[in-house]
Amino acid sequence: MPKRIILFSGNANPKLAQEIADCLGVPLGDAEVSQFSDGEIFVQIYESVRGAHVFVIQPTCPPVSHHLMELLIMIDALKRASASRITAVVPYYGYARQDRKIQPRVPISARLVADLITAAGAHRVLTMDLHAGQIQGFFNIPVDHLFAAPVLLKYFQERRWGDFVVVSPDAGGVERARAFAKRLGTSLAFIDKRREGPNESRVMHVVGEVEGKDLIILDDIIDTASTVTQAVSALLAKGAKRIYVSCTHAVLSGPAIERIDNSAIEEVVVTNTIPLDERRSSKKLTVLSVAPLLAEAIRRIYEEVSVSSLFV
Repeated sequence: MPKRIILFSGNANPKLAQEIADCLGVPLGDAEVSQFSDGEIFVQIYESVRGAHVFVIQPTCPPVSHHLMELLIMIDALKRASASRITAVVPYYGYARQDRKIQPRVPISARLVADLITAAGAHRVLTMDLHAGQIQGFFNIPVDHLFAAPVLLKYFQERRWGDFVVVSPDAGGVERARAFAKRLGTSLAFIDKRREGPNESRVMHVVGEVEGKDLIILDDIIDTASTVTQAVSALLAKGAKRIYVSCTHAVLSGPAIERIDNSAIEEVVVTNTIPLDERRSSKKLTVLSVAPLLAEAIRRIYEEVSVSSLFV
């Protein structure tokens, strides 16, 4: 008999989970994810998952540690309920920026999170736009690493542009920006910066021709918006015209919204891997859905057909 497919969602991004379920034409599974008065997380699955292929949709967005624990406990509950296979769908992978030792006596937290997900009982991970691609190698289980580029590309391709350039806000994102620029048929620039500490950076200089051009600054994460707003200032000083910003994961913590609203940015295009509440809203924000892309990946994983055509 074919395995059943069941989708479950934690409390991190239930709206995205519902969109994915709607795209697949299946209901979300019946489960309770709550907490005791002391903050301890409680999970109970209210339907049989025996022999089913289960997908747990849970980005580890803020509060990161709480939503990570929800994911781990849900996986454990499903494993003990005899699910045949468990795939952790983690559109935003928290702790991804701690992927290597850049100072003495610091952890590699991205590896620790990979170990936790595996130890909890996940058989596979589906994620999107990892901050560092090598994080896939931290897992001893299959990892399907999707990119939001097709969704973002479609949006920008439908706009009428003049002479414009794709800009990476740092050297680490050049490969991502180069691929984006190639598919848009435009040129590339990047900003050389030096990071002074967590959530702090200092722009050094612009590499590439941006004078008199419209720009798309492309990044994977916008957290406090310090990097991107400093990049905007540096680009304007080099004679750039209109500046647009695009990213996959809109963390937007601390003064991010205030910085964006007070900047010369025309528009910030993000995806819904992380839910945006009223405190993190701006007239400059445009939110695109990655639900159809994730739903298609889930369908292919469930049907055991190739997912490689989605890795572009």
